[in-house]
Amino acid sequence: MLDASPKYDRLPAAPGVGYKPQHFSDIMADPGPVAWLEVHAENYMGDGGRPLAQLRALSERFAISVHGVGLSIGGEGALDADHLARLKKLVGWLQPASFSEHLAWSTHGAEFLNDLLPLPYTNDTLTRVASHIDQVQDVLGRQMLLENPSSYLAFAQSTWSETDFLAELSRRTGCGLLLDVNNVFVSATNLGYSPQGYIDAYPLAQVGEIHLGGHDKDEDDHGQPLLIDSHGAKVVDPVWALLDYTLERAGPKPTLVEWDTDVPDWPVLAAEAGRAADALARIAV
Repeated sequence: MLDASPKYDRLPAAPGVGYKPQHFSDIMADPGPVAWLEVHAENYMGDGGRPLAQLRALSERFAISVHGVGLSIGGEGALDADHLARLKKLVGWLQPASFSEHLAWSTHGAEFLNDLLPLPYTNDTLTRVASHIDQVQDVLGRQMLLENPSSYLAFAQSTWSETDFLAELSRRTGCGLLLDVNNVFVSATNLGYSPQGYIDAYPLAQVGEIHLGGHDKDEDDHGQPLLIDSHGAKVVDPVWALLDYTLERAGPKPTLVEWDTDVPDWPVLAAEAGRAADALARIAV
């Protein structure tokens, strides 16, 4: 049983990065502008070993955000009780400053799909997702943040806009929101709407964390631009500009750079965090 880590009540309104084990020594030696770290919950649900030892060492120096990718909050079935119990154990000893999950589904019956899939925004979906959020918050004994998805199609049966759907979920459950501005840019490009208009309609007062990441460019079957949320490249300039637009309206927020595939050496990721620091510094407190 691991001892409880020092407790950070909240994430600082400063740059963070998604932690990767190959960066452990560099981060401990010189984190540069990085003030907090995010880990994927599912990577730390074991009972011991180097991953948990390193996470404990990091938690003694940095606020930690735990980001779930496997709860399937939007799934039609019940939440996986065993998965939720493992998550409770992790959150119990680590005492992270924040916990978040995705507005998406990844399960069908007994099958787990290695993807975060979108869902229609209907009243039935709203009721189901709100119930799942209530269950997670009750089990963990804390507020969770819910992240907006990256979308590649729209559902004809949707009766809510995404921003109104997220706002209503927050109102009903008390959950906070995680605003991924790269997801906004990806979805807006793929579906043909204004990313700035999305930000204008978003319930920014409920945002507890902002995400940035890279994406890949492709084309659909009609030759139109198609962006893929890959987390495998530098953040592009239009997404940095959208971050500036968001921070001007929301004020300083904890801002994370994600890089999950083709992970670079630490100086490259630290430089991306430096750009986030510059964006935050431009915002008057």
